[in-house]
Amino acid sequence: MAVVGPLSVIFNLLLSLLLCHLHFTILIQGGGWEDKYPFIREASRFDDYKNSYDYIIVGGGTAGCPLAATLSKKYKVLLVERGGVPFTNTNVSFMQNFHISLADTSSTSASQFFISTDGVFNSRARILGGGTCINAGFYTRAGPSYIKKAGWDSKLVNESYPWVEKQIVYRPNLAPWQEAVRESLLEIGISPFNGFTYDHIYGTKVGGTIFDHFGRRHSAAELLASANPNKLDVLVHATVQKIDFDTSGKKPRAVGVIFKDENGKEHKVFLSTRKGSEIIVSSGAIGSPHILMLSGIGPKAELEKFNIPVVLDNKFVGQGMSDNPLNTIFVPTNRPVEQSLIQTVGITKKGVYIEASSGFGQSGDSISCHHGVASAEIGQLSTIPPKQRTVEAIEAYRKSKKNIPHEAFKGGFILEKIALPLSRGNISLVTTNPDDNPSITFNYFSHPRDLKRCVDGIRIVEKIAKSKHFTNFTQCNKETLDRLLNMSVQANVNLIPKHTHNTESLEQFCKDTVITIWHYHGGCQVGKVIAPNHKVLGVHRLRVIDGSTFKESPGTNPQATVMMMGRYMGVKILRERLGKAAGL
Repeated sequence: MAVVGPLSVIFNLLLSLLLCHLHFTILIQGGGWEDKYPFIREASRFDDYKNSYDYIIVGGGTAGCPLAATLSKKYKVLLVERGGVPFTNTNVSFMQNFHISLADTSSTSASQFFISTDGVFNSRARILGGGTCINAGFYTRAGPSYIKKAGWDSKLVNESYPWVEKQIVYRPNLAPWQEAVRESLLEIGISPFNGFTYDHIYGTKVGGTIFDHFGRRHSAAELLASANPNKLDVLVHATVQKIDFDTSGKKPRAVGVIFKDENGKEHKVFLSTRKGSEIIVSSGAIGSPHILMLSGIGPKAELEKFNIPVVLDNKFVGQGMSDNPLNTIFVPTNRPVEQSLIQTVGITKKGVYIEASSGFGQSGDSISCHHGVASAEIGQLSTIPPKQRTVEAIEAYRKSKKNIPHEAFKGGFILEKIALPLSRGNISLVTTNPDDNPSITFNYFSHPRDLKRCVDGIRIVEKIAKSKHFTNFTQCNKETLDRLLNMSVQANVNLIPKHTHNTESLEQFCKDTVITIWHYHGGCQVGKVIAPNHKVLGVHRLRVIDGSTFKESPGTNPQATVMMMGRYMGVKILRERLGKAAGL
């Protein structure tokens, strides 16, 4: 029975107090992280005379954390991470602050800003937990065909995904915007509805999330709670300068890692001489090829240009880079909408994925009047063609938007992402400073098939925006609608193009409005830089395990598979070394 009268006031007050208490509990939850993770410390506290390690993992990101946790069950492991811890960083911890860490371009930010040579603004993670600390949180597995193509053991894969899911993955509370997207996808024929599932299946589904029901993020860093605390050391603010090699034999042998701590002091840590000990690079699609080149593994001419001693000439290091192009359409609404990141996805047979976000323009944070995923504050100023996007252009918009009515920021986005782009780019050195970004090129839409898929995707988005389920958000008289559309144009967001029947016009729209969803991959691919067991070709005691090894991005969003791979490869390595004694 409903509570009415004075009792309802008391009930609602108690409910509000309970929610406030829960929110406060969540806020301070990160405060005692040292007790839960006693093996994490600042790099300056490293003992240079400490015994060597069985495994040194370079990069405490999406793959590196589950890999370190797994290997530490049997061996002594050192994990070195250039960023800090995520546990007390509110910009990282809460969904409502998703865009703020991306907009922070300071040297201490959890994300490191870069602009590809294509002109698209982008970010890479610089924090323990890697990309899982700065992404939109959507969790979905790769499909069976991807697993088979990768040559992975499907039984172990299907044991490794749940290992991650039991610790940090949740079923989302579906936001109204996400419900509208779900129903619209089904209305236009992106079917069947597959319900809530982690599986990659054609049709429409609701996926998992690493945000809990309070909107708090649970990153890959929390997988370290599964480690053996007596066999794991984690150093934060430890920036690896290079991997050290013994080149006296027939093949170079990795022997140690040189890193700088937060004070700029240089340290060297050694690998154990025991058979099977290895250095594993898990620094991501940009970081891993970058570190290999700085260590002397890469195209000889490129290395010699920067006076880097050549350890191994491999022309494929840094090649085959790809980023899944993202194009977005803003749907202005006649009222505020609840904040949401990706929860619903349409997996089409046109080679595109459809996702959505909403409500970030209305949040009362330090970046007011912005658009979240497609916000100018994070460089996603897609109303300006890539080569014309500059820091000055963004600053000019930030000043001008003060005069834009607040209503212009009500609404949400429908996102269209190319599933398996064929366009390829590369990474090359700019300096020998590991803190500096290398030069990164993705060559968006250089392959005609990518462009065709984008055109098909925009036409799908148009149908969604015009479906009856979205009219609930946009239903208003013509005068109000015209006013909303005019304000949206002022607010520098993309609306449905006027001439969607014109393929040439839509192709230009795709090129001019391309942004990123941060799913770049490649640079250390299997068969070119590494063997199928992830060992670096031509070198002893060195592997690469992360998204740099992918030729294609797995699933609709890759984080699930990258975390799974960290666990999977950790178990594989232990089984190779110990056999049944691995016990995993």
